[in-house]
Amino acid sequence: MATQSGSEQKRLSLDDLSVGQVFRSGTHTVDAQQIKAFASQFDPQPFHLDEEAAKNSFFGELVASGWHTAGITMRLLVTSTPVDGGVIGAGGEISWPRATKPGDTLRVESEVVEIRPSKNRPDRGTVVMRSTTYNQNNDPVQIMKSTLVVFRRK
Repeated sequence: MATQSGSEQKRLSLDDLSVGQVFRSGTHTVDAQQIKAFASQFDPQPFHLDEEAAKNSFFGELVASGWHTAGITMRLLVTSTPVDGGVIGAGGEISWPRATKPGDTLRVESEVVEIRPSKNRPDRGTVVMRSTTYNQNNDPVQIMKSTLVVFRRK
């Protein structure tokens, strides 16, 4: 199984990808200030905004919004998946098996699971990628299966 890290600069086309190919990201550490800042703007729920209020919530402590985790994942994907033309989403599924907490250090592993050249547009195709975001304990905090538009070699 081929593996690429974010430090490699070669931009990849649809023709360069293969099923089973894996991309690994760098890391991002989340702190309470980041969690609260994101939540205050995009997901203002008590368990994302206030430690005391969070104690009486489903989570029992301050946690990041799943959408915050998704945003961090996207940043890590963009810097670790060197697809020519960018990481262009065309749909997907997302789940959060556990919450992201202050102090968590996240990383993403993405695997190419399917490649489909377009029948109507010979300059592109789609790639199905399974990306798992892990915390520092190797526990998955997000699992995303996404379909990406990827261009062919020119």
